[in-house]
Amino acid sequence: MKLNIKNETGRLKSVVLGQPNSLGGVPTLEESYDAKSYHSIENNIYPKEEEIINEMNAFEAVLKKYDVEVLRPSIIEDYNQVFARDVAFVIDDKMIISNVISDRADEQDAYKSIFEKVKWRDIINLPETAHIEGGDVIVWDNFLFVGTCFSEDYRNYKTARTNEYAIEILKEYFPKKRIIDLELKKNDKIPYEGILHLDCTFNPVGKDKCIIYKNGFVDESDYHLIIDIFGEENCFHVTDQEMFEMFPNIFSISPEIVVSDKAFTRMNNHLRNEWGMTVEEIPYREISKMGGLLRCSTMPLVRE
Repeated sequence: MKLNIKNETGRLKSVVLGQPNSLGGVPTLEESYDAKSYHSIENNIYPKEEEIINEMNAFEAVLKKYDVEVLRPSIIEDYNQVFARDVAFVIDDKMIISNVISDRADEQDAYKSIFEKVKWRDIINLPETAHIEGGDVIVWDNFLFVGTCFSEDYRNYKTARTNEYAIEILKEYFPKKRIIDLELKKNDKIPYEGILHLDCTFNPVGKDKCIIYKNGFVDESDYHLIIDIFGEENCFHVTDQEMFEMFPNIFSISPEIVVSDKAFTRMNNHLRNEWGMTVEEIPYREISKMGGLLRCSTMPLVRE
């Protein structure tokens, strides 16, 4: 397979979609590793496997409608494998294998058949102390936006997934990219007060537009930098509640076509009526209770 990911919205040809089967039981609060899951467990609303399967089937149907090749990881019994984005990710023609948190380390075994489709020299394995997950990496032509946590308490946060060392290594592998690190607010238990991954607060769509949540960044100047790059008129601003509902985390099949949660009425209407996009609406409320949405569920391999 010839990998090719130059940005977030080029016409999608091949993608890995996460695996909803054999999810296992409801985790305890101690076992949760993101604030949204913590909130769902605490409020007794954690999703059932059957609901997750239905939502992912709807997503797969939309992808296949547009002739996208959909690959799936093999099933690990009683294991949450919904969020493919964090296991590995592609920049240009290289696949970076993430150093995921220890709670998810076994998940990569299920991707063996997918990794085998890629030339070994196109796979980058990071040093053990370089932590990064695909949800924190947004490829946008010459830009690489990377969400991170510079806090001295980095190791104390389960929701801090990308560190400074990993960003330095990306700079070595992609010297021609303009790499912009964006420090995200972190909170392991209150989903309104922290951001798990960059794609939960910022996500490009179309050819020159983006969805953005201002209060997700530690430094407001990072937010203003993104506004300067995209232009105020090309930014859709998300409210606190819409961030909690995971509005930014939609998925592009092409510059003109996005897959979005059907509950995102205000944004979906804006994408259609103001930006002229086709919005494929599917139910994804249950999966959102586990701290991820549509972008998190995918690992794009090839875009035009």
